[in-house]
Amino acid sequence: MSATGPQTGMTPAPKPEQQSPWAEAEGRLSRALRELGQTSWVVTVLAVVVALVVGAVLILAASRDVQASLSYFFAQPSAFLETSFQVLREAYSALFRGAVFDWQAPSVARSIRPLTETMVYSVPLILAGLGIAIGFRSGMLNIGGQGQIILGATSAGFLGYALSMPVGLHVLLALAGGILGGAIWGGIAGVLKARTGANEVIVTIMLNNIAIYLLAYLLQQQWFKQTGSNQPLSSSVDESAQLFSLLGPGFRLHAGFLVAILATIAVWWLLERSTLGFEFRAIGENPEAARTAGINVPKATALVLVIAGGLAGLGGAAHVLGTEYRLAGGVAGTLGFDAITVALLGRSKPLGTFLAGLLLGGLRAGGVLMQAQTGTPIDIVLVLQAVIVLMIAAPPLVRAIFFLPHADGRPRIGRRRARSKTPREHAAAETPERELQTAGAPSAPPGTAASDTDTPGPEAPNPGSSSSNPQEPGK
Repeated sequence: MSATGPQTGMTPAPKPEQQSPWAEAEGRLSRALRELGQTSWVVTVLAVVVALVVGAVLILAASRDVQASLSYFFAQPSAFLETSFQVLREAYSALFRGAVFDWQAPSVARSIRPLTETMVYSVPLILAGLGIAIGFRSGMLNIGGQGQIILGATSAGFLGYALSMPVGLHVLLALAGGILGGAIWGGIAGVLKARTGANEVIVTIMLNNIAIYLLAYLLQQQWFKQTGSNQPLSSSVDESAQLFSLLGPGFRLHAGFLVAILATIAVWWLLERSTLGFEFRAIGENPEAARTAGINVPKATALVLVIAGGLAGLGGAAHVLGTEYRLAGGVAGTLGFDAITVALLGRSKPLGTFLAGLLLGGLRAGGVLMQAQTGTPIDIVLVLQAVIVLMIAAPPLVRAIFFLPHADGRPRIGRRRARSKTPREHAAAETPERELQTAGAPSAPPGTAASDTDTPGPEAPNPGSSSSNPQEPGK
């Protein structure tokens, strides 16, 4: 055979099939949706959207106008739809005007007042939420924000009216007292967990109840409650201990919002840039590995809850010194439990917690105007918060509602759809057959095992010999 003759041992590989433009576009869209579904902030935004939809259903169910139009739905369905749209528009419009900007106000100052009210409501939520977030990042479920806020508010309120000091010094001392009160209350749970291994969830819940009844007891004492009053109230905080207003008379926004901004920056630096924050994150990821690396896990555990309690106590102090100005049995409201929602909504990140605090503060501020103008129960706001927490706690549920693919590429809902192979998959599937053809071995027919073709038979000739009975040279 000539050197230029055809080589029967080599067969050209078939060209892989080309995907259609529609298939390529579908693949790109699927990858984009998969990457989008893996992003935590997308799940958070979609959780808020689901909460607004659920809130819309409840608003319609509570509206008497909608109920009246529903009675003749089959006769005039357009009237029902028009009434429903009108009710939702008025309710959510009032919620927005009470939380962000009131375009119906007669002056610019009154137009921006709702935004300042949102900031006022958000101050204790942000500060306490930062404390909860530190615990979450460290692998601890600090449910004691309520008790820590109460102790911080009690300490700051008592120092605020029991002492007479210069303006600046009095404010700083009262704030420091609030931080100390919350830190001690959180430190109790921290020390118990570090020394005895006590579950921080149970301990902090019990401490919440103790704080509530401790404040109720103090408000019954003559030396603590307001002089000459039969109500369980303390005396008003002196003006020298009150947080100054940022925008002057007519606005309740106080310096506590600046404190919340500074605390957010400080917590970010603590968690992301400091050695102590690295230890906190290490024990949150793997306590055994952190102990092996030389980290004092019991000490770090106690410090986590001390710092978390101090931040929550600072939130309670800012609430009393800047908004309430006195102590009462319900001074903390549900701030401690709402702070857990803030930390979850913010994904335990400082900036996310700050924004989540603003969101929940806006819901609180806007809910008041929504109830006053439209008659919608303010409890709808609590339902919105609960739905947000539910959606954030179950990301697969959010992906299922919005038909987002799973993070590992599994199908969304229903059966797995067949798709065409990519050129790379075609080439990978045909590579073993081409290698066999290159080596001169016959390819296996369909349904034949690979061992039947890869091993030559006993009478197969040796390709490198010139006769059927070869002999070694020299014999």
